Amino acid sequence: MNESNNTAAPVSRLGLVLTGGGARAAYQVGVLRAIAELLPDQAHSPFPIICGTSAGAINAAGLAMSATHFATGVRQLEAVWSNLHVDQVHRADLPGVIRNTIHCVGSLLLGELVKRPFSLLDNAPLRTLLGCRLPFRGIQRSIHMGALRALGVTVWGYTSGQSVTFYQGDKNIIPWHRVMRVGVAARIGIQHLLASSAIPLIFPAIRLNREYFGDGSMRQLAPLSPALHLGADRVLVIGVNKKKETPAERVKVTSYPPVAQISGHVLSSIFVDSLEVDLERLQRINETLALIPPEARKEGGILLRPIKSLVITPSERINEIALQHAYSLPRTMRFLYRAVGAMGASGSRMLSYVLFEAGYCRALIDLGYRDTMQQQEEIVKFITMS
Repeated sequence: MNESNNTAAPVSRLGLVLTGGGARAAYQVGVLRAIAELLPDQAHSPFPIICGTSAGAINAAGLAMSATHFATGVRQLEAVWSNLHVDQVHRADLPGVIRNTIHCVGSLLLGELVKRPFSLLDNAPLRTLLGCRLPFRGIQRSIHMGALRALGVTVWGYTSGQSVTFYQGDKNIIPWHRVMRVGVAARIGIQHLLASSAIPLIFPAIRLNREYFGDGSMRQLAPLSPALHLGADRVLVIGVNKKKETPAERVKVTSYPPVAQISGHVLSSIFVDSLEVDLERLQRINETLALIPPEARKEGGILLRPIKSLVITPSERINEIALQHAYSLPRTMRFLYRAVGAMGASGSRMLSYVLFEAGYCRALIDLGYRDTMQQQEEIVKFITMS
């Protein structure tokens, strides 16, 4: 699988891919905490290439800023997630919710006459949080110190219909253009992270340059592609969905599915399905290339190359964990989510993406830590291979 424009890379480069998933991204922090403990003290980041989408982009940026001291970057991320409250992500107070609801109705009825983008929630607090906790100048410092080759943040263009990866990295990296996906050099900032994590309809789209962008997980047909374009020849993927779930028992239903149940499946489709497809495609290409001797590939001008991958995903159903912490939400949000059916078992999938509360996030961090430690030998071997 050849997505790299830098085929002459002299050393093996490990890429980290952090997927989207709203509040589920707290799981990634637990995985990273375990990896930090498995590495030597004071170690640089083992990931010279870091790519993130949606909430995973926020984690990716945090790691990139502290690439010269991996453990410190992980601790800083954990401090944010383990003390997170929903009102740090979006307005959750009654006046704020009412005001945003009025704006939503106005946007629907009056369209362009209302100078405010449509969104169910006002995520102005997230902008403040990112501004306070993320020193963006650290990205370039990490690149200058040789601890980081590139950071990639993926967004979705509402007008172009393209998956755009804005990257900040080595000056020798060449921008790419493929069907429905492009790579553009940029100075990564708050706007890029807000755009990448702008879950459709829930959070407002963000304008970057000449276009409005939303959550990068939307129609991201090849989520592994940015890391490969940036030079990775092996990738560690941290997902946020249980890899092999037992198919649900088919039972007769007597009522129409609640809004939250439908929304939960839509969000899962956005955040998960394309990753599974891309990993399957990667495996197929690797198996095919294994049948062709390297000399024959070179003589035939075959640019595809085998890419090693390792995937870490939750061992438990995250939506069930979310249900256990549902009542940690502020009263106003409990009322709203109960109205759409998100506070029950059928709507727990949607709840798992928007439950930005400390107790739930800590449970996911602990789960990520345990899952990683249970396969620590395989992970250390993969990270340290040359």
